Amino acid sequence: MEQATTLLKKIFGYDSFREGQKDIISRVLDRQDTVGIMPTGGGKSLCYQIPALLFDGLTFIISPLISLMKDQVDALRNEGVSATFINSSLSQEEVRQRLKMAEEGHYKMIYVAPERFESTSFIDWLKTLPIELMAIDEAHCISQWGHDFRPSYRLIKQMLTQLVHKPVILALTATATPQVTADICQLLEIDRHHVVQTGFARDNLFFQVVKGQDQRRFIREYVMKNQAQSGIIYAATRKRVEQLHSFLKDEGVQVGKYHAGLSEEERAQQQEVFLYDNLNVMVATNAFGMGIDKSNVRYVIHYNMPKNIEAYYQEAGRAGRDGQASECILLYSPQDVQIQKFFIDQSDMEPLYKQREYEKLQQMMGYCHTEMCLQTYILDYFGDHQHSQCGHCGNCLDERENVDITKEAQMILSCVKRMNQRFGKSLVAQVLTGSSSQKIKQFRFNTLSTYGLMADYSQKQVGEFIDYLTAEGYLRATTGSYPVLTLTEQGVDVILGQIKVTKKEALRVKQIIVDNALFDQLRELRKQLSDTEQVPPYMIFSDATLREMSEKLPQTESEFLHIKGVGEQKSARYGEAFLTLIYKYCEENDGEHRQKVKVQEVLGSPHSKKREKSYRLTYEYYQKGHALEEIATLRGLSLLTVQKHLIEAGQKGYDIDWNQYIDPTYIPQLAEAVERLGTEKLKPLKEALPEDIDYFTIQAYLQAMNN
Repeated sequence: MEQATTLLKKIFGYDSFREGQKDIISRVLDRQDTVGIMPTGGGKSLCYQIPALLFDGLTFIISPLISLMKDQVDALRNEGVSATFINSSLSQEEVRQRLKMAEEGHYKMIYVAPERFESTSFIDWLKTLPIELMAIDEAHCISQWGHDFRPSYRLIKQMLTQLVHKPVILALTATATPQVTADICQLLEIDRHHVVQTGFARDNLFFQVVKGQDQRRFIREYVMKNQAQSGIIYAATRKRVEQLHSFLKDEGVQVGKYHAGLSEEERAQQQEVFLYDNLNVMVATNAFGMGIDKSNVRYVIHYNMPKNIEAYYQEAGRAGRDGQASECILLYSPQDVQIQKFFIDQSDMEPLYKQREYEKLQQMMGYCHTEMCLQTYILDYFGDHQHSQCGHCGNCLDERENVDITKEAQMILSCVKRMNQRFGKSLVAQVLTGSSSQKIKQFRFNTLSTYGLMADYSQKQVGEFIDYLTAEGYLRATTGSYPVLTLTEQGVDVILGQIKVTKKEALRVKQIIVDNALFDQLRELRKQLSDTEQVPPYMIFSDATLREMSEKLPQTESEFLHIKGVGEQKSARYGEAFLTLIYKYCEENDGEHRQKVKVQEVLGSPHSKKREKSYRLTYEYYQKGHALEEIATLRGLSLLTVQKHLIEAGQKGYDIDWNQYIDPTYIPQLAEAVERLGTEKLKPLKEALPEDIDYFTIQAYLQAMNN
């Protein structure tokens, strides 16, 4: 495992493995077939990428979506790793070229779709290759009991039996119930004792169910409050996606949309602008997301309830893949149940599977109504019973007061009864608020004793009360385009005064993360590099990596390499740009920089001795007459770092001829600016001087003044 740990840092920029990774990688390197069950964002891809780099032969990764393959390959190439994919997006000539390059040993990893195994010629080609590892991503797709069964995944077993030399099998998934796990093991002939399950908990995710509130208003306020963050809003139907997209667009939100009704070109374009952070909000059906490896999605909102817990957890789990705090909010409406029942009824599933789907839907409804810890409810569903309350979900943290609304509930329920339980929410609200519409007069509802009883409320507010009473089981809404309200037994008990009804105060929308100024600047730099290199921003550095930079303020290559997510390849490629920005920020914000230095002096920075040695070595090169650019090349450092070393040496009293670094034509301007603004801070001096006078020139002039 020593080599694996070295690669983890060298290539991917991490000092240690996450839970489960080391165990899975160790088993794979020992050539043991393994099933790995890890939560979304838990680092499943490293479990096959590191063995692939250590094995002599090829690693094939079976993946269900084209977009996922492309993202993974682009990310690997950005890390300096040779990889490719073979799928239907390529021409026959491109496929032939990649097959030829694979035969010649140009790749370590090849991504393929399971549909490829329908081709006997492709399997014959596989037989000729030295395949050492076959990784199966989204392995739950192989099980008919899984939430996303794909018949093409059944071809995998058939393909494996035809290979001349059996490779190591690694099956990976984030969402598998005990039944699905057993199915994976049986179908792939993997010993049940070779399952590594790290648990399904995602401690960085905040789960919340919102009931009885205006859904559109909640979404508008939430998106406006968190407009700097990336988020996905899921809806159950294409029509609802279009409606929400238009609504947010009219509110001035830069928003995209994604559903199966769009052309393939439109879907690809919408996905790209979201991946590249050209817009922050995507409204979509569940057709969007499975192939999205975007790590900085800060929130996922479900406008409609999904069909089951597996689907919900997978979709919600697209938030916070980088481990940063993120929110998963479900906006519950009773009509969602009818939508999902309709989907089940219209499917061509066998009766046994339909019954299973109804049971799963019931468990999903339970999640929406439970008062227990939401994360615990989800974990229990997956058979992970070792967790107590999470302490940070909407139920655990709900400190809102219960407001007694028994009186309002009795008014509404009585009105429904007096209207003979034959009308819907809209008309009931009109009667209670005293509307004088033609329909009210036509049915003589203005003569009812409940007419105008809630005239102090708006029809919208009464409608929200009705939604809440329906969600809590006091009212029942029939199916169909125009649902009719009827009383339940609980509702009758409320009218009789046998049950009190309480309702939580409305939830207040909050801001997820408040970032500092440096983080925003680092994110802007990342976006500029992303646009230049034509790769999504998160492939350069994740938000988590940028936040650590903004907190630790690395000043040297060594410190930069100690930031999680910074490997040698990325340090060489992007280090100078990010260090320049951080150095400039520190110079412009003396207080923050000095505080960092002070903390390092108190705690003892692990890099302080290296840094001290480093500036002395730079000074030794200077004494030998090397130009700063030569020193940077000889030492493998950026020019910025060498300049910083020289300034540090000067501050410690080393003898340096600063005049050689100051263009004489700049001296009058430097002198005038220093006389007028003083020397306490560099930023005012920089802003007052021409752009071609950089910070190093200013510091060199100040050093020369003090000598």
